[in-house]
Amino acid sequence: MKIPLKYITRNFKSRKLTTGITVAGVTLVVFVLTAVLMMSYGIEKTLKATGSPDHIKITRKAANGEISSIIEGDVRNLIRTLPYIAHNAKGEPIISEEPVVIANLEIKSGGLSNICVRGVTEGVKDLRPEMKIVEGRTFLWGARELIVGTSIRKKFLNASIGDKIKIAGDMWTIVGIFSTDGSGFDSEIWGDATQLLSAFHRSTAVSSITFKVTDVNLFEQIRRQFASDKRLNQFEAEWEPVYFSKQSEILATFIKILGLVITIIFSVGATIGATITMYAAVANRTTEIGTMRSLGFSRRSVLSAFLLESLIISFIGWVIGTVLSMFLATQRVSTLNFSSFSELEFGFAVSPKIIITSLIFALLMGLLGGFLPALRAARLKIVDSLRSA
Repeated sequence: MKIPLKYITRNFKSRKLTTGITVAGVTLVVFVLTAVLMMSYGIEKTLKATGSPDHIKITRKAANGEISSIIEGDVRNLIRTLPYIAHNAKGEPIISEEPVVIANLEIKSGGLSNICVRGVTEGVKDLRPEMKIVEGRTFLWGARELIVGTSIRKKFLNASIGDKIKIAGDMWTIVGIFSTDGSGFDSEIWGDATQLLSAFHRSTAVSSITFKVTDVNLFEQIRRQFASDKRLNQFEAEWEPVYFSKQSEILATFIKILGLVITIIFSVGATIGATITMYAAVANRTTEIGTMRSLGFSRRSVLSAFLLESLIISFIGWVIGTVLSMFLATQRVSTLNFSSFSELEFGFAVSPKIIITSLIFALLMGLLGGFLPALRAARLKIVDSLRSA
């Protein structure tokens, strides 16, 4: 015989306080776990959206990021002659050769942070059509002018139109604000590549080269040419979204590990709370358990009933914690990307995998917290249970 579900749910009313505390504990754990996973996924999603699937980025091998990559002038000229580069309607190659440096800006809430300053060439107009000037104008080629991403303008002082930023000892004027629909480029500052190279006395050496490929099926052929050509084998080609996605790995992994450690600590408390709640339920219902056993309910039914009760408590906590964490999806935060050593703004993002992971974690807490009390209830002898009445 199986114990009716109505009996299991009715018992919640007799232990409102302890059940509520246990649900709150599970809710907290689920909220923290989901928030951490959403944060990590948000970083990955932001950087994956940085770039286009038909763009190839060239950097020096073993460089941790663009700021540590150097591509000399003769290699730049060689890459520009590759037959794989797409051209615009005017016959101009869709390519941007970009020096990348770091500048310091003061945060509105206090302190300094590193900002990625990217020099771009004129081919960027066709390479990144998603870049839109939302305020002011774009910089003039040959001038010490800058445009800043919307994320930079929002968080930092002296990052509005008309403000000046000191880069390499010179003052550069901000003339526009741009947006790339939430990609990592929104956390950068852009200017004329030639002027940036001149300011840092870097001659013709850039950090990376990005171009639009004529056919995405040519990627392996391009990689083989870079590997076999002695002039190019110090450099590597990668799809642009893949490159930026790899840049998120260190930061995303760090957040996951830190968050999981905190989650595990909280989950131990929540599991203990569930165990105490279920032990109290067994102690208060000893006579009921004896009566059910005398009516023909098996030990397995009693065990299943108490385990199900614990799982329901955990499920309720999961629902509340998940609903609360969904409010984070509207939030955007900013932190230092360990790979680029510069500021990166990203939003919390949710995925089916995150929802399923948090559900499994919540049910696991309920299973661990309810198993021993359920086992004790199933092992109670009928005579002893009825005698305690």
